[in-house]
Amino acid sequence: MTGDSLAYRLAAILFPIFGIVAAGYFYGRKHRPEMAVANRLNMDVFVPGLVFAAMAGKSFDLVGYAPLALGGFLILLSCGLLTWPLARLIGSQPKTLVPPMVFNNAGNIGLPLAVLAWGEDALPAAVILFMVENTLHFSVGARLLDPQTRFLTLWRVPVVFAAIAGLAVAVFKLPLWQPLLIAIKMLGDVSVPLLLFSLGVRMTAVSFREWKVAIGSALLRPLAGMLIATAVIQLLGLHGREAAMLLVFGALPPAVLNFLFAERYKQEPERVASIVLIGNLAALFYLPLALAIVL
Repeated sequence: MTGDSLAYRLAAILFPIFGIVAAGYFYGRKHRPEMAVANRLNMDVFVPGLVFAAMAGKSFDLVGYAPLALGGFLILLSCGLLTWPLARLIGSQPKTLVPPMVFNNAGNIGLPLAVLAWGEDALPAAVILFMVENTLHFSVGARLLDPQTRFLTLWRVPVVFAAIAGLAVAVFKLPLWQPLLIAIKMLGDVSVPLLLFSLGVRMTAVSFREWKVAIGSALLRPLAGMLIATAVIQLLGLHGREAAMLLVFGALPPAVLNFLFAERYKQEPERVASIVLIGNLAALFYLPLALAIVL
């Protein structure tokens, strides 16, 4: 592939993502919309619809995706193990720095990026990585910020419940009325554009005040993630599209949910907001780099 054709393909993959984020940002600056209801609908209805439809579809293979799921878990675990002593070394609270350095944007950016780069057939694999990240975030991530969090209530999270239901359909080959599956898929199709638009709106509300730690994490996390992903790929013997997706997964920026959790548990939300914002801006450089390596 020539340099010009690679550059065009990278632009074609990334422009829809950052274009919708930019639309949300400029709309948010002008109109200051209240996104709380839309975001709750997305996390309670639309994203679960996307997850269920992807997992309950005929193309989903639970056993076949196990190495990919393990790879995603190892990347996130390794990032956490590296960040905890680093936070203490630089005098930052681990509860502040570890979550945004571990839990990446596998939803807002990871899902559309996979579809744009590898087509609709890649959506189930992208959903698996998203579910690994999301499940850990709502369990281990929440427990880190609030020791009273109970793991046994995790199934009540709509996204996790949808994944369990989708897995049950796939594993036991339960028949679904096709119009019902189409309706659920149509609900899921709302989720990705709304995730990206909401990310843009959210970016209008954060600041650069904690720029030193934020820039350091924005530079370190994607590089460490890609290096760890490379080692995990070799360890698990992954190749082809799954290896490529795992490398890109390692380069994804911090999830916006990190800021919402920090705000909810009063864990330096302004600093976390800056880390999330600058990390997502840095993705303009790191995601093309990761895609250029794998494409």
